[in-house]
Amino acid sequence: MYTPCLAIVGRPNVGKSTIFNRCTRTRDALVADVAGLTRDRQYGLWESALGNMIVVDTAGVAAYGEGVDEIMREQSMLAMEEADLLLFVVDGRTGPTPDDLEFLDIVRKRKQSVLLVINKVDGSEQDSMLSEYYSFGLPMMGVSAAHSRGFLQLTETVVDMLPEHKRPEPPAEPEEEIDEDEEHLDAIIEDAVSSAEENDDESDESTTDSAVDLVPEEVVEQLDSNMLMQAKWQKRLKLSAADDADVVRVAIIGRPNVGKSTLVNRICGENRVAVYDMPGTTRDAIAVPFTKHGKEYVLIDTAGVRRRSKVDEAVEKFSIVKTLQAIEMAHVVICVIDAHEGLVEQDLHMLTHALRSGRSVVIAINKWDGLSDDQKNAVKTALDRRLSFAPYIGMQTISALHGTGVGHLFEWVSEAFKGAQCKTSTSKLTDLVNEAVELHQPPAVRGRRIKLRFAHWGGVFPPTLVIHGNQLKSLPESYLRYLENFVRERLGIRGTPIKIELRVGKNPYAGRRNKLTDRQVQRKKRLMKHVKKKK
Repeated sequence: MYTPCLAIVGRPNVGKSTIFNRCTRTRDALVADVAGLTRDRQYGLWESALGNMIVVDTAGVAAYGEGVDEIMREQSMLAMEEADLLLFVVDGRTGPTPDDLEFLDIVRKRKQSVLLVINKVDGSEQDSMLSEYYSFGLPMMGVSAAHSRGFLQLTETVVDMLPEHKRPEPPAEPEEEIDEDEEHLDAIIEDAVSSAEENDDESDESTTDSAVDLVPEEVVEQLDSNMLMQAKWQKRLKLSAADDADVVRVAIIGRPNVGKSTLVNRICGENRVAVYDMPGTTRDAIAVPFTKHGKEYVLIDTAGVRRRSKVDEAVEKFSIVKTLQAIEMAHVVICVIDAHEGLVEQDLHMLTHALRSGRSVVIAINKWDGLSDDQKNAVKTALDRRLSFAPYIGMQTISALHGTGVGHLFEWVSEAFKGAQCKTSTSKLTDLVNEAVELHQPPAVRGRRIKLRFAHWGGVFPPTLVIHGNQLKSLPESYLRYLENFVRERLGIRGTPIKIELRVGKNPYAGRRNKLTDRQVQRKKRLMKHVKKKK
C-alpha cells in the first residue's frame, strides 16, 4: 500500500508547524511567535478516515537568505523533491507579501500539484481574505490551525488532488466485523426500507419514519459500536523504551556546536539535518530512522543544552525540554563532546541526567583529528579522572566531519543496548550475590548480620537487580556499589547503569501481642502488688 507524502512549505511564520501538529495530532514541532523557528525537516503521520499520509514540516523560505537561512532553504527544497503534493501555506491576515510571490514562482516550476492553504482564516472577513489570493491561480483552501477549523475539508481536498495511483487507501475494518451477521443486518435494513416504501398512502416523511421504526434495536447498537471501533482504530499508541526493543533508539546529546548534526548526517549518509557553524542551529528533536548491518535504528538529533544561567529565550527552553524528552525515549544516549574543550561541567550534568534516567551512555569525543599527540594524552587522562564515578561508560574518538571512528561508535552502541536488556537465571544471579557476600561481608547492624537471601532481574532499560533479604535498608551506599560492580564485572555489562531494588520480607508477628493465660495474669497481679508494697 502506497503512502503519499505531503510537504508543508511557505515563507516563515505563517503557521506551518501548527498545521503539522494539527494533522499529526502531536506536539512534535516547536511552535512560537518567532520567525524562522523551524530549521529541519520534521516527518509525521497524518491518520485520517480517508487513509494515512506522510506530512513534512519544513523551514520557512525567505526571498533572500544567507548563512543558516540558505541551509534552511536547501532542507525545504529537499522536502519538495520527495513530496507528492505541496501545501503552500500563506497568512490570511497579512495578505500576499513579496516573499509569498517569490515562493509562488518556485512552486509553479515544480512538477507536483500545489494546494494553496490560507491559514488564520477565521472571523467574519473570510471571503475578503480568500479573495486576495485569487490572483495566484492555484486551488485554495482556508483553514484556522489555531482553532482546528477546516481540516476535514482539507483532508478531502488533499486526497482528491493526489494522482489516482498515489491516493491512500482507507483503513480496513477489522475482520471480526466482516461476517455473516453484518450481511444479515444489512438485509434487515433493506427489508425494512422496502416495506415502508410499499405503503403508497403515506408521505415521504412518514415513509422514512416507518423505515426507522422497523429497524430492530440490536441493529442500531451494533452500528454505534462499529463507529466506536473505527475511532479506536485511529488512536495512536506511544510505547515506552522497555516495551519497544525491536528498534534501537539512539539520542545524540551535547552542548551547542559540538558536531551532533554533522554526526547524524555522517551516519545517515545524507544531509538529513541542517548543519551550520553557529551554536543553536538545531532546535527540534529530529528522529531519523535508518538500518545498519540488518538492525533498525532511530537517531534522535537534539538541540544543544547550555548552562541554565545562559538560557533566557523561551524558544531555547522549549528546545531543552525536547532534548530531555528525547533522553527519556531513547535506549542509548550518545553524548558528543568537543575534544578541544574536553569534558566540562555541562557535559557532566547531561551525563548524570542520562544515567539517572536509566539510559545506556556512550561518549563520542569529536574533532579528535585536530589534536596533537600530547593534547590527546591530556584529554584521555582528564576523561579517566572525571569519569571515575562511572568507569563502565564506553568512549570512542571520532571525526564526524571526515567519518573517522564513526563505525566503531556503533560497536559501543550495540554492546550497551545488549547490556541494558541482560537476562540471567535467578539461580545464577543468586549465586553471584552469594559469592560477593562471601568475599566481602556486609556490615552488621546493632550486632545482627544482614542477610541477602536471593536475587533476580526485575526489568530492563535499565537492568534492575532485585535483592531479597532482611534489614536490607541498613545497607550503606558503598556496599550497594560494590554489589553493582561485582555483578557488572561477572556478567560483562558495559555502558549501562544497573538499578538495585531492595525488598525486605514482612514480619508476620509485627504489631501482634501474645495473649496471656489466666495463670500468667494472676502472676502479673501478684508481682504488681509486691512492687506497690515496696514503694
